[in-house]
Amino acid sequence: AYRLQSLITDILDVARIESGSLIIEKEKLNLTDLITTVIADAENQVKVSGKQIEISYSHKQMLEAQKEKEDVIVEADRERILQVVSNLLGNALKFTNQGSIEVTTEKSQNEVIVQVRDSGSGIDLEIFPKLFEKFVTKSDKGTGLGLFISKNIIEAHGGGIWAENNSDGPGATFVFSLPAAG
Repeated sequence: AYRLQSLITDILDVARIESGSLIIEKEKLNLTDLITTVIADAENQVKVSGKQIEISYSHKQMLEAQKEKEDVIVEADRERILQVVSNLLGNALKFTNQGSIEVTTEKSQNEVIVQVRDSGSGIDLEIFPKLFEKFVTKSDKGTGLGLFISKNIIEAHGGGIWAENNSDGPGATFVFSLPAAG
């Protein structure tokens, strides 16, 4: 029932994207709080699955004038950004059996960068060129809609999303940017 509900939601989101009716309701939100909530859910999934994965979060300071620990505030649609972070972390969990998943944020004057880096199997080179298109997946549990939806959500916020296989070891890194709140 959960998978069916998720599929229906994804198909409705695709229809909204393709018809130009995806609604983004922006508010000021603390991205740090949102990410730590998604990580807590992911850690529960790891416990249930029996996988040996350590999940961490850190905020990298890019501006010398910033306080040591600063909340990362963006103006964005809370539910939609939660959907994107959940999708990226869920994909990292799906393709990582043991090792680590690191989520980091970096804030500059104009944007916030969020990275989800895993030590899993990496992105299959066969699907890499069309990774953010509809129905592209190498998973037997996915629909291939999550990254397409995530890309459109991030772009609707004025940001960008991209991915690469890690050059210094196994796994992949997915990155998205959002404009920094003024």
